[in-house]
Amino acid sequence: MHIVLLDAKTLGDDLDITDLESFGTLTVYQTTSKEETLERIQIADIVITNKVVITANMMQETPRLKLICIAATGMNNVDLDAAKYKGIEVKNVAGYSTKSVVQHTFAMALYLLEKMAYYDAVVKNASWSDSGLFTDVSRPFYEISGKRWGIIGLGAIGQEVAKIATAFGAEVSYHSTSGKNLHHAYPHQSLEFILKDCDIVSIHAPLNDDTYDLINEYNLPYMKDDAILLNLGRGGIVNETDLAFELDRRNLYAGLDVLEQEPITLNNRLNEVKHKERLLITPHMAWASIEARKKLLEGIVDNINVFMEK
Repeated sequence: MHIVLLDAKTLGDDLDITDLESFGTLTVYQTTSKEETLERIQIADIVITNKVVITANMMQETPRLKLICIAATGMNNVDLDAAKYKGIEVKNVAGYSTKSVVQHTFAMALYLLEKMAYYDAVVKNASWSDSGLFTDVSRPFYEISGKRWGIIGLGAIGQEVAKIATAFGAEVSYHSTSGKNLHHAYPHQSLEFILKDCDIVSIHAPLNDDTYDLINEYNLPYMKDDAILLNLGRGGIVNETDLAFELDRRNLYAGLDVLEQEPITLNNRLNEVKHKERLLITPHMAWASIEARKKLLEGIVDNINVFMEK
């Protein structure tokens, strides 16, 4: 059995992948371009990919391929119809990153809510030392308690965010982007209501036809001044050019862990935002605590075990 891991670098250098060697010969590539993919998988019985795309044409030329393990939850990088036609099993891993993403949601919210960028700079540039005061309250910050927190996409992650926001004392409501997920303890509201009413809005929805460009120039103006918008769902849900314009136009805050094109391009309008302290961007790493990545690897190993036992 030959196992090929196409993009090991996305799993992190600190992850021990030796368990994969128990299934046969393991070939590991740190990264794989689309031009390199076919050549590298032609010898494979099992392919492990995080983001490397496996197309129908590639499957036609890989007669040995029996299993594709996606090192993620999303499966849009594999042609599932072609795999089914060829009798190739495709397995993903779900639920491994929920706690990590939820934690990162609150890390971003608190960073922006408490003006951490400003206060960190005040200390490091000696402004606090020069002030002669024991404290600095020049930039007011707020508590989550008593705020309205709106959640777009109340799946597993959104539900955990709701629980913790409630524990902080926030009033939680949500919007289902499919219009079907309506049976929860929290009130369901229209998107317009969520944007107008809430002090913090966090996105935990998938990217699809219903959510692409969901947040844009037409509805961003609904948000309150000093409100916080967080996107921990998928890039493309928030129109980044429209968001940059709105951030420059007035006092609004945003935290993004996902972008439409990753890594961020140099010409992305978000790079030019005037008040950079109002914008926090992290490099699609909310999912990637060491605990989450260990669970992900365990899920891949379990998927291969189940396949091998058939």
